[in-house]
Amino acid sequence: MLVTDELPISTLAHLPTWFGIGGGADRFATIRRADQLRRALETDAALRVLGDGANLLVDDDGVGELVVRMDGELAEWTIDPAKGIVRVGCGANLPKLINETVRQGLAGLETLGGIPASVGGALMMNAGGKFGEIEQFVVRVEVLTRDGSLRTIERKDIPFAYRRSGLKDYILVSCELQLTPDDPAAARKRLKEVMSYKKTSQPMAEKSAGCTYKNPTLEHDVMDLYDANGRAGRRVPAGLLIDRAGLKGLAVGAVSVSDVHANFFVTRPGATARDVIGLMQEVERRVLDRFGVKLEREVVVWSRHPEVLAS
Repeated sequence: MLVTDELPISTLAHLPTWFGIGGGADRFATIRRADQLRRALETDAALRVLGDGANLLVDDDGVGELVVRMDGELAEWTIDPAKGIVRVGCGANLPKLINETVRQGLAGLETLGGIPASVGGALMMNAGGKFGEIEQFVVRVEVLTRDGSLRTIERKDIPFAYRRSGLKDYILVSCELQLTPDDPAAARKRLKEVMSYKKTSQPMAEKSAGCTYKNPTLEHDVMDLYDANGRAGRRVPAGLLIDRAGLKGLAVGAVSVSDVHANFFVTRPGATARDVIGLMQEVERRVLDRFGVKLEREVVVWSRHPEVLAS
């Protein structure tokens, strides 16, 4: 292990992701304080932040940039149940935060139940689904620029959109959320309903990264889809397109399109990151051929190879 100004840097053979496959990091550090985060940026301004690894695929031979995971004070939270204010470090685990806010009788985040992410990862991609998105609750976000400057960005200045935040050029440090005081039993009931829906409609027991693709907005009518879902200007589920293209069960190596939800790719023992990439390329090609729709990946790919990132 190399120690640089109290920054413990080591190698990591395999970065933990929900796919359960892929490579590691030549340099890895767990960051517990904001001053360590600044030192990490001084070490490598191109560093990558590892959240929960839920929507991440790391190429089989890993990455060369410094990879950091936030813990300690960067993963803590304070909650004011009377005012509904939550201040939380971006390294915090979103499902654990959801459970705690529900326990303290705050409504809002239960709509994000079942989304595996760090708080920072959820903000970066504006995580959400059928029941809501995290942007609904954001008051402000504290960020570090790549040159180490600390900034606070108010909600009105964050260009949130579907699965986008406009924050990708920053390192997210902490945020303030505004929730609504409510009866804990009512909030807990809503969380159970959200989780029940997801358990019946998604392959939650299998290894996957959640939704592989963002739901596209159609640029033209797609008559193979039923009723208004096929009209230009409508946002259509990517899983519906993949399913209607007959791709459920399609496999490359030990990775396949889920039979439960076609926007989920699941891995089996022996799978590789290149299997996932190959399956994504094949699904994208077939959906484009069938419907004229170009799928945009929700899964983030880390690689040393520009041709992989460009695919």
